[in-house]
Amino acid sequence: MEFGFQDTPSMSQSIPANEHENSGQKGESRNDAAEKSVFVTDVAVQQISDVIDEIGRKVEGLIGKINNSRSSDQTVMDGFQQELMNKMTHVCEEMKGSMYTVYEDNSDEMQMKLQELSKVLDNCTRLHQELLEATQALSGLRASLGIKKQE
Repeated sequence: MEFGFQDTPSMSQSIPANEHENSGQKGESRNDAAEKSVFVTDVAVQQISDVIDEIGRKVEGLIGKINNSRSSDQTVMDGFQQELMNKMTHVCEEMKGSMYTVYEDNSDEMQMKLQELSKVLDNCTRLHQELLEATQALSGLRASLGIKKQE
């Protein structure tokens, strides 16, 4: 980045020493030398002011570029965030679908096992009932035979 200082004259411009020496010879007065010095100083101040203004314009341009870059970065981040949200929503929907599929599979399996359990419990109830009937029959047979129960 160049700010153009190469074209700026030195602030320490002065009348060369040989001109001071010659000024007395040419008949120039000290007032003429002072006027030249003031003129050179005014020119130097104006040039410095111009350089400062140019630097200010360049800084404003750079700040504008930075702000544009930040705005562009924000746009990119907003787009990335939206894409990420869309992707996350999609992944969550897929996970829900998988979860519901597992629920259905588990429900079907549990239903089969509950049916098996129901059959086993029905068999247990039937066998218990048969055992009660057999016990009653044996008790009746024992009573009719007159056998006492052994303890």
